[in-house]
Amino acid sequence: MAILSISRRTARTVRILGVASASAALALGAAGNALACNIKEFSAEAKCDGEKGVIVVTDKDPSRTEAVVSVFLQNNGADAREVGELTVKGSREGTTITFAEDWQPNATYRIHVEAGKDGKLVNEDIKPNLTTPSTACKTESPSTPATPSAPETPAPSATESEAPSESPSESESAAPTASASESTTAPAGTENNAPSPAVGDSNLAETGADSNTGMIAGIAAALVVVGGGAVFFGMRRRGANSNR
Repeated sequence: MAILSISRRTARTVRILGVASASAALALGAAGNALACNIKEFSAEAKCDGEKGVIVVTDKDPSRTEAVVSVFLQNNGADAREVGELTVKGSREGTTITFAEDWQPNATYRIHVEAGKDGKLVNEDIKPNLTTPSTACKTESPSTPATPSAPETPAPSATESEAPSESPSESESAAPTASASESTTAPAGTENNAPSPAVGDSNLAETGADSNTGMIAGIAAALVVVGGGAVFFGMRRRGANSNR
């Protein structure tokens, strides 16, 4: 009887230990699965860094398993080009990595994650694919070209100023015509003053220049005659001396 009672107690103890170990194994397995890297712990977002676009991927893996993240631009459901590839170690608070990408509005990107050796833990894409905002980063920047367009409004004033500028040109064009008319009138005045030489003649007449010229001409003629006679008499005297 004592032997039977001992064996029953041992069996119960073994059963209890087995149940406890199984429960512990299940708990450890659940905890291990909870700490394992999971695609649900990754997220992506398109943001703006000033006027440049960026794609930010966040890893909230508490196990800090190293993962490789690749970003691809999609075109009609296929990869158009690879934006880049970065390595990240997650954290409970979240670890972020940034891809410099000047994305266009409403563009689609595929983000692929590989974690563990040969991607045994994670080898999937973040679902759904990332779609960028409908507004580009440059238009969202504070230095928009809309404000400089306001000072451009004085352009009509420039056109208005051009209108009066035409009138000065007309006045300027009128001025030369006036000067031309004046220049034409100037010769007319000179023609009317053509008798000015007559004025000089009248001055000579008033001073007696006409009478003086007659006297001078007579004296000159007399001197010519006297000189000719002197030459004639001189030649005759030479001839007479030579005959002697």
